[in-house]
Amino acid sequence: MVAAMEEGRIPGYFKNKSILITGSTGFLGKILVEKILRVQPDVKKIYLPVRAADAASAKQRVETEVIGKELFGLLREKHGNGFQSFMEEKIVPLAGDIMYENFGVEGSQLREMSRELNVIVNGAATTNFYERYDVALDVNVMGVKHMCQLAERCPNLEVILHVSTAYVVGEKQGLVQERAFGKGETLRAGTQLDIDAELRMARDSRKQLAEEEDGSEKKERKAMKELGLARAREFGWPNTYVFTKALGEMMLGQLRGDIPVVIVRPSIITSIHKDPLPGWIEGTRTIDAILIGYAKQNLSCFLADLDFTMDVIPGDMVVNAMMAATVAHASPERRGQQTAVYHATSSLRNPAPYAVLYRTAFRYFSEHPRVGKKGEPVRACKVHFFSTIAAFHLYMVIKYKLPLELLHLLNLLCCGLFSQLYNDLNRKYKFVMQLVDLYGPFALFKGCFDDGNMEKLRLAMAVDDSVAFNFDPKSIDWDDYFYKIHIPGVVKYVLK
Repeated sequence: MVAAMEEGRIPGYFKNKSILITGSTGFLGKILVEKILRVQPDVKKIYLPVRAADAASAKQRVETEVIGKELFGLLREKHGNGFQSFMEEKIVPLAGDIMYENFGVEGSQLREMSRELNVIVNGAATTNFYERYDVALDVNVMGVKHMCQLAERCPNLEVILHVSTAYVVGEKQGLVQERAFGKGETLRAGTQLDIDAELRMARDSRKQLAEEEDGSEKKERKAMKELGLARAREFGWPNTYVFTKALGEMMLGQLRGDIPVVIVRPSIITSIHKDPLPGWIEGTRTIDAILIGYAKQNLSCFLADLDFTMDVIPGDMVVNAMMAATVAHASPERRGQQTAVYHATSSLRNPAPYAVLYRTAFRYFSEHPRVGKKGEPVRACKVHFFSTIAAFHLYMVIKYKLPLELLHLLNLLCCGLFSQLYNDLNRKYKFVMQLVDLYGPFALFKGCFDDGNMEKLRLAMAVDDSVAFNFDPKSIDWDDYFYKIHIPGVVKYVLK
């Protein structure tokens, strides 16, 4: 049970604390760095390891990819001319990588950081669904191992927070509990996982492929991607990303020692709801690929049941939950306790069906039409949705595959006269198939994420904190959020 938090305890906790945040150049990482600095300017240090050749390159990356973003506008206003010196005083860029021991940090810098650290937040991950197996294991699994080894060096460490994903449960149906994975646990009956064996297999496969005489880099990459997918499906997971994130959770359970550990599992993360910049988003999030396809008129059909719940949660709410969970578990009496799991999700408390996304997108692009190549307004079109894979594939054959075969034949007979038409139709076909391949499992997901632990955390918060660090999905009007905040945000920050 989460103990009641004192009045305004969340900002107070971070005063004079030193925090290491991996994945700071990612969407959530930036929001977390900004929020800590905004609510607690007296934080001691925030260490940000980023992939870079040296200290100067690391500093440059942090300046351009983190604090140089629009997201930091409120802080820039608050500190005025002192913004740069404030950032230099608080933020410590590190040329490092979670794929290496001690994140690649060495010498006096490692000794000082280890001595100072109070909190480690691991937000680094490769989120590519079909990543190379060796790369996914290096980042999502070995990264966790290296974090735990680093934690052992830190005498003043109070808590580890690890960002996972709600979809580590694969294609599970019904109510999904906030429960950590057991050692070797799989999603397919009769199978048992051995993480070390998986790491060896990936390493041996890569070595074997490298030694093949006819082995090109492209062939190796394809083979390692296929291996990841095969291993994921062998044990019941739909793709390499969620499989290796589950393995990472297991690795954390094995190596955590007695340090309090919190796992936050967000569902589909969307743009900022409230502060500091409503609608701000970076990169193409899961459902935004669908929105962008719709906006560009490349999406005429999709595999989805409009009545199914689209479990989404704004990025600022995820970060608020992460900060609240960190504070709730950072205490000596938490040492040695079980790993705490929190679902940062909305499907139980305030479910949003896919119909909300479709109707708000249709309304938005009808009222704010995109402009075509010749300056003409592009009319929002209807999309055909299919609730079964069989119906979707039948439609794709009739709508695209047969016409493509016919156009290909006509092209041969007419010396390429229909090349442009063929290429346009083929591009649309490939786009839809790629989207469905990637996001179909989410669109037909029949699970519902329990958030009982998250609700206890909410109820334990002081009044001031529950307002400043709101993560209650019930406070969101989904139609209003998508129409007024999220879709305009995607248009502004992603489509530009």
